[in-house]
Amino acid sequence: MSTAALHFRAATAADLDGLLALVQSAYRGESSRAGWTTEADLLDGQRTDVADLQACLARADSMLLVAERPGDVDTDPAGIVACAYIAPDEDNPSEAAQFGMFAVRPQLQGSGVGKAVMDEAERLVRDEWQLPLMRMSVIDVREELIGFYQRRGYQRTGSHKPFPYGDERFGLPRRPDLRFEILEKRLRTAPDTEEPGND
Repeated sequence: MSTAALHFRAATAADLDGLLALVQSAYRGESSRAGWTTEADLLDGQRTDVADLQACLARADSMLLVAERPGDVDTDPAGIVACAYIAPDEDNPSEAAQFGMFAVRPQLQGSGVGKAVMDEAERLVRDEWQLPLMRMSVIDVREELIGFYQRRGYQRTGSHKPFPYGDERFGLPRRPDLRFEILEKRLRTAPDTEEPGND
């Protein structure tokens, strides 16, 4: 599909059911195997739930970004085709934003939709939030996904966070060695190094 047809907006409560289905389909179960972002071999159970999505919507300083498109294919109807969540970094809110809950309809993965969503999220963080860094947490055994982010300019920091074993909100692990690796991308130069007219 042409990414020029995409429309971006902030999610609302009316989108919750559709977002839940989208995220689940992109990461869990057999439907997720139609795309390449599946975690079905690593995790069972849910990827998110309504309460988690509601918490994202309720946080005033964050955005649950959705991408919509017009219905131009009978088998792939109009509506939300992708989403991502951006929020100030918990440890350094004045320096970085966190990028997460990134999901694209499995049948549209590889079509440029995901890259367009990332571009819009980075634009918001860079130009509207005026933050210099974007960070994300990725399961570190997912080398193909990490490679995708590296091609988009993200760098491996070498920092890791433990996977929340025992918390079923994040799924049911199928192996005992999961952990998150922190990736980051510089979106703008620091204020004290910017030259006049760069903005």
